[in-house]
Amino acid sequence: KAIACVRTICSHIENMFTGVRQGYKYKMKSVYAHFPININIINDNTLVEVHNFLGEKFVRKVNLLPGVTCKPTGNKDEIMLEGNDIENVSRSAALIQQSTTVKNKDIRKFLDGVYVSEKTHIDELPEED
Repeated sequence: KAIACVRTICSHIENMFTGVRQGYKYKMKSVYAHFPININIINDNTLVEVHNFLGEKFVRKVNLLPGVTCKPTGNKDEIMLEGNDIENVSRSAALIQQSTTVKNKDIRKFLDGVYVSEKTHIDELPEED
């Protein structure tokens, strides 16, 4: 049990080094069958608004965690979350994904939502020989 705790702490420290040196980048795509999902990024790239999910008029607002910024990628229906802390970046992505879960319908049929499509680093380090 003690070895597991030490290993967990080592992993957290390695993630901190990677976050400071390279940063973390999550790309998210909006998937829809009929009603196009509109995503607006406001409030200095720290607030994400999801409009027209399943044709609803309700606007879903997700505040990103500290240190996480959101940018459009230039591709259609795609956004990018960036930050130094992997836990805050991944939790922000999870909050956006959970805000678009389908309730009271068959989830095998209604696959609409905003999903993580790619997890990478902001800056790739050059190979050292």
